[in-house]
Amino acid sequence: MKNRHPLRSSRRIAILFLAACSTVVAQDQTVDLMRILTEASGPPGFEEPVRKIMAEKMKPLADSLSYDGLGSVIAGQGKSGPRVMIDAHMDELGAMVRRITPDGFLTVQLLGYWLDEAVVGQRWTIQGSQGTVHAVSGLRDAHLVADADTGKLLDTHDTLFLDVGAKSDEEVRHMGIQPGDPVTPDSSFAILNGTKNYVAKAWDDRVGCAIMIELMKRFAHGTHPNQLFYAATVQEETGSRGAHTAADVVKPDVAIVLEVGITRDVPTAKPDDAQEILGGGPGIFLFNQSQQPNLKFVALARDTARQKGLPLQDELVLGYGDDAAEIQKSNGGVPTITLVVPTRYTHGHNSIINRDDYDRTMELLAALLERLDAQTVKQVRDFEQR
Repeated sequence: MKNRHPLRSSRRIAILFLAACSTVVAQDQTVDLMRILTEASGPPGFEEPVRKIMAEKMKPLADSLSYDGLGSVIAGQGKSGPRVMIDAHMDELGAMVRRITPDGFLTVQLLGYWLDEAVVGQRWTIQGSQGTVHAVSGLRDAHLVADADTGKLLDTHDTLFLDVGAKSDEEVRHMGIQPGDPVTPDSSFAILNGTKNYVAKAWDDRVGCAIMIELMKRFAHGTHPNQLFYAATVQEETGSRGAHTAADVVKPDVAIVLEVGITRDVPTAKPDDAQEILGGGPGIFLFNQSQQPNLKFVALARDTARQKGLPLQDELVLGYGDDAAEIQKSNGGVPTITLVVPTRYTHGHNSIINRDDYDRTMELLAALLERLDAQTVKQVRDFEQR
């Protein structure tokens, strides 16, 4: 059939084209945010580069912006209603320079829980007084390993060292390196072979930081029945210190922690090691060795996921700890849950998340925050009627 309104048709095509372009731009903005956050250096206690990014992104979207005494960034939206804390930590696994040897090598103090196999033969960056210095962690030469030791993992606690190409202590110091300088994995962000899977260092927990910023954009011009406090915390990997101090400042009524989940869909995982799969949607912790969540809050999250048609994976991992452990013990006791984005190969130089999991986690969190009005928060906190 001949089109009787060519101008209308052209206008419609133009509108559809602009809408498609807007979607691409929005996706690119998310990817750009992920790249900036994951490539920033921020071992525990050295979060300044990440803190600068978070503060710059948060400030235009916040009604208030403050810091706790350890350097966590706290952004507030809203001035009435229950106080809801959303937490994600800025720090990543790393190290610091311990000693410079006479022949120009560096010994290090690891910061956070590293497996021995994850730290040898890797590239690192050191933030010295003269800028970034590149380094490589030493690896046993295969030709020099005794037959009896073949196949055994190297115990790095006493033998891990970094090589910056120097020949002497003096040469290292001329590079601007001294004991106490931070050491960070050297790994860049990439979209994995055209899939929806993204590889980078520091997803733990820059993925939570990215979600917080994008949620702040959503709620900056909308309405919500509460006061939202977004806390980008420090030193989670060495004891959740920032979560403790940030919670002291916020004094939340309830709290939601954003973290990485642990996947079981890899050849080395056993059925009871973890419950999540990549691409299966957000997860919620039911137990880990550091905390147990509030049961009413878990039920509310599950109900919200059902209402929105979003998948929600259950998670139980024994060898895991997160900021919820400190937050739930603050302010006389705070009902707290931990929502996670499933992640492969955490605590290494290269971890993988799935974009659909990221988007669905953000949608679930937004819907959950919209439900946390005064009555709902009171019900979650009510222990007289269980």
